[in-house]
Amino acid sequence: MHKTMALGIAAGVALIGVAKADPVDLSAYADANGFIDVQTLTCAQLANTYQEDANALTSWYSGWYNGLAHKHYMDYKKGREAEHLVIEYCKAHENEKIIHAIGVVFKDMRAEGMMMEK
Repeated sequence: MHKTMALGIAAGVALIGVAKADPVDLSAYADANGFIDVQTLTCAQLANTYQEDANALTSWYSGWYNGLAHKHYMDYKKGREAEHLVIEYCKAHENEKIIHAIGVVFKDMRAEGMMMEK
């Protein structure tokens, strides 16, 4: 066996060992009536769903938080950045609840002046 081929096989085996499971559809977390309890979802559930579902979920959370704050404007660019930061935070803190992760990210964004009040 050639040295290059052996290294390729070894690299492939190593990648299989660290590969994550297939993403889970967000509907797997819904109850019998199709509702998802957003206050109980964990970062692991967000990090392990399809990207489209993660984006939709973080958009929903953002709207929920902004609604609680009586904000009626959307900063699309900052909203997308917040989505990305929440998903990245969740990948690193899978045992936390998503609602906690959003609070951390929003607090950090405000401290860095990334969020402007309207």
